[in-house]
Amino acid sequence: MFKTTPNTGSTEIARLLTEMNKKGGFPISVLTDREGFPIASAANPDQDPDTQSAVVALVQKTASQVSHQLGMAQTDEISLYDAKGRRLVCRPFSANNHEMILAVIIPDRSQTYRRLTNQAVNAIRRQWRL
Repeated sequence: MFKTTPNTGSTEIARLLTEMNKKGGFPISVLTDREGFPIASAANPDQDPDTQSAVVALVQKTASQVSHQLGMAQTDEISLYDAKGRRLVCRPFSANNHEMILAVIIPDRSQTYRRLTNQAVNAIRRQWRL
């Protein structure tokens, strides 16, 4: 059902993303570095992790510029909604001094996701220390 696309050294992280997607009913999740380069992903066959990674980079750049111009602290979460209620959630975080972004598509506006993405971020941080 889910296509898993791990990069070298990220098989366990891809497995964590696949598990999160199954539990949350998310069609795609991507872990990128701050510049949007993909580290690991898990996606339904009809989803494109490379496209989502590129979008994440653009969203991060825009959010960073806005935060800087407004004098805001580091962003905790960035969400974009479409007219159908789908949401792109980007969760910037740091793991072992590496800045990363977990991006997830939430298919329904009323769907919860924060607990699952928190669990994934914590698991990625633990895995990144190894």
